[in-house]
Amino acid sequence: MTMNRRTLLQAGAAGALGGLPFRSARAQAANTIKVALLCDFSGTYRDVTGPTELACIRQAVAEMNNRGFNVEVLFGDNQNKPDVGSNLTRQWIDRDGVDAIIDGGASSVALAAHDIVREKNKVFLNTSSATSDLTGTKCTPNTVHWTYDTFMLAKSTGGATVRAGGDSWFFITADYAFGHALERDTGNFVKGAGGTILGSARTPFPGTTDFSSFLVQAMAAKPKVIGLANAGSDTVNCIKQASEFGVTRRGVKLASLLMFLPDVHALGLQTAQGLICTETFYWDLNQRTRAFSARVRPHIGQNALCMNHAGGYAAVMHYLKTVSDMGVAAAKADGAATVARMKAMPCDDDCFGPGTIRADGRKLHPAYLFEVKSPAESRGPFDYYKLLQTTPGEQAFRPINEGGCNLVRS
Repeated sequence: MTMNRRTLLQAGAAGALGGLPFRSARAQAANTIKVALLCDFSGTYRDVTGPTELACIRQAVAEMNNRGFNVEVLFGDNQNKPDVGSNLTRQWIDRDGVDAIIDGGASSVALAAHDIVREKNKVFLNTSSATSDLTGTKCTPNTVHWTYDTFMLAKSTGGATVRAGGDSWFFITADYAFGHALERDTGNFVKGAGGTILGSARTPFPGTTDFSSFLVQAMAAKPKVIGLANAGSDTVNCIKQASEFGVTRRGVKLASLLMFLPDVHALGLQTAQGLICTETFYWDLNQRTRAFSARVRPHIGQNALCMNHAGGYAAVMHYLKTVSDMGVAAAKADGAATVARMKAMPCDDDCFGPGTIRADGRKLHPAYLFEVKSPAESRGPFDYYKLLQTTPGEQAFRPINEGGCNLVRS
């Protein structure tokens, strides 16, 4: 299990506690909020979460350093394994006194951490896990689901593809909770629009790098669309190998149901051009997103920013505003009460703009359908998307009364 030790970010709080009088050290600890980033730092999802999301969280903390309390950030590699994620979550809460877990990573890991956070009455700010079950049948009063989910992706990307004539589908699906949920939700939209599902191939996760046999299986079904219900390097490898097989030259469209700007960067515009995807953040979307990107760029090098990174920034920002509003002692004492206050307070940040958090924990903000530019259309580094359509937050996500969340009053 890989785990990097804590980094104290709050200005003026860098002195070692061991050199302080006992009462002063205890007082400082009582006035310190601890957040821990749980995600992939070494595998499939490293580029779309990992070090860049950590830098964005640090940016949020730096911007909130006048609120009269300290913020400490821990981070660890969940290795995309539920047992590793669960062990880190328990260790952080029980031993290190962490108040909020950020991200979660792979949906199987997030669901495990989500249960532990509820048990310990802390706060879970999920920023990259996609399963819509977190605000559905498995919802808890301790979780906020930021950024995106499988329902929204299926409605935006899947719905647009069916409307464009792609009415017969075969799925290549990562074999764990996220992939299953994305296939399920997209399949429901395809069938609801009059389309058909011809089949699916489940790919072992993590660890699959050769998708050739799954692509052969998909092509044998003769679909109009191959839906890629995967993410990160799995998506990149699948698209590259589909290009080598000449899949699109045979008239079959690839629908990447979850693709991020770092994936486009890894593919290159020559390979990725024309692909359609949905994100809830793009660095060049408007003046506010460009301002955020300019602030964080010195800390992330030449990494591409995506909605997961922005989700870490925005979720931590809203959480710290809530802590400031209700007081550190109250926030540390009761995670469910803190989440309730987060839901009561309006959200507004440079990444997502104004928004709200529903009773089921779903954060609402617009979803953007993008098409990847051709090399000739791109003006420079990371200028990869052109906007096709915008879905308002109230319409982008699953209706609150359809998820089965027990926090929702009928």
